[in-house]
Parts: sequence; structure tokens; C-alpha cells
Amino acid sequence: MLFTIIILLITSAGLMYEAEHDAQPEAFASIPDAMWWGIVTLATVGYGDIYPITPWGKLIGSVVVILGIGLFALPAGLLAMGFVQVQAQRKEAEHSPGLVCPYCGRQIEGRSQDLEEEGRILEWRMR
Repeated sequence: MLFTIIILLITSAGLMYEAEHDAQPEAFASIPDAMWWGIVTLATVGYGDIYPITPWGKLIGSVVVILGIGLFALPAGLLAMGFVQVQAQRKEAEHSPGLVCPYCGRQIEGRSQDLEEEGRILEWRMR
């Protein structure tokens, strides 16, 4: 993923330099200067200190913003959703009464402490 971000950053900075250098020579003086715009745009921060004014620059900027959302925002949302699911499973496991048979998946009636003790006694007898 890091390699993809670096390639996208260098490509977008080069394209933006070519599109905006003549219109804004002080803002896009070189490709490394355009990389600042690329980093801010890919990370979807958008400080507003450097922005495109030409039609081609605006088009490139729009594409880079959409790619930035896909690279940063969507994976962050998926990661957060995974954390929420794990937390929900843990809460459900804490609040479930009794034990579940590991072989058939049915609920075992009784207090979990008594069943655990019986399981230890059975395990000891089987040895």
C-alpha cells in the first residue's frame, strides 16, 4: 500500500506541476513543491494554501481527491467496522448464559462454574 501511495504521489505531483506551473509559478515551482499539494490532497486534509486554478489542474485535483478517499478513508472505515464487530462478539460472549458444546454447538444448561468443575473431573477420570 505504501508503494502505491508513493507512486500515486509522484505521478500526481508531476501531472499537477505540468498543468499548473505556467499559471502559478510560485505555488508549483517544482515537482517537489507540487508534492506538498499531493500529500495534502491525498490525505484529504486540504489546507487551501495551494490549489489548482486551471481546468486541467482542477480535473487532476478531483481525481487525486477521489483516489485519496479510496486509499485512506475507506480502509479506516473498514478497520473501525472490524473493531466494532469484535467488541460486539466479546459483549455477546460475556452475556451468554451457560456453556456451548464444542462438538454440536448446543447450549448446555447449568451454572458454568459447576459445569467447568464436572469437565475437570471427567477429564481427570479419563486419564
